[in-house]
Amino acid sequence: MLQYIGNRLLQMIPVLFLISLIVFMIMHALPGDPAQLMLAGAESGSVTPERLEELRAQMGLNDPLVVQYGRFISHALRGDLGNSIRLRQPVTQLIAERFGYTLQLSMAGLVVAVVVGMGTGILAALNQNTWIDTLSMVIAYLGVSMPLFWLGLLLILIFSFQLKWLPPAGGSGFKALILPAVTLGFVSAGIISRLTRSSLIETMSEDYIRAARAKGLPQRLLVGRHALKNALIPVVTILGIQFGGMLAGAVVTETVFSRPGLGRLIVSAILWKDYPLVQGIVLFLAVIYLGVNLLVDISYAWIDPRIHYGNSR
Repeated sequence: MLQYIGNRLLQMIPVLFLISLIVFMIMHALPGDPAQLMLAGAESGSVTPERLEELRAQMGLNDPLVVQYGRFISHALRGDLGNSIRLRQPVTQLIAERFGYTLQLSMAGLVVAVVVGMGTGILAALNQNTWIDTLSMVIAYLGVSMPLFWLGLLLILIFSFQLKWLPPAGGSGFKALILPAVTLGFVSAGIISRLTRSSLIETMSEDYIRAARAKGLPQRLLVGRHALKNALIPVVTILGIQFGGMLAGAVVTETVFSRPGLGRLIVSAILWKDYPLVQGIVLFLAVIYLGVNLLVDISYAWIDPRIHYGNSR
């Protein structure tokens, strides 16, 4: 197991390197000059070519792209993601201040996805070809087909402006988290519901399930102790993928609901062409995503004891 984990950690290195390179090239390919954006609000007389060139030199924008990228990588290996061009603060500090909000939203969205997705999927599988199955799949298809921003605006319209039950945006506390969490989790719930249904139906048709049913084992124990646990492996796999999707989806959700997380921070950083901040956030989220997927792979051995990560892996 330790050797497997070590190999997976080594495999993350080229992946993170490639991600950082792609983000670096995309940011520098976008039109606009960070120095000009920073001086956009200054008085017209104070913005001179000399002042602009001086600011570009201070930010290291005059260096070749290879030098700029090499500087970013060398600092990142030491845990230094640089300073934000616009906010003039360390990127690691900004990430630490905002990540708690994004993690809270992502975890709440994951809870919604698991409860709604697995709940409707199990109901559909146990009531196959009935109206319950049809209704569950309709809910799942709605979740898959709805864009995040449209669902968020629809929930705000209904529950904030029409019913006045929940705050539309901003705020703190449990009530302010409900609408963003439902928005973020409902899309993943549709995917989880369909996968849970198909996996559980396949498992319920196995010979050992039929033998247990023939022995008179109650349906509750049959599903809870035997069928559901064996049907969880593909569901757990998609959960790891969906959690990474939620971190990415938080960009849209936090923007719609005005939540102060990494999503809103990276949107403003892209608009201002804040290279260090965008690169730092993307690299940080990539590490989180790869780490979650590693934990998912390790959990297979706990779910199914027949799975072993030997030296051959």
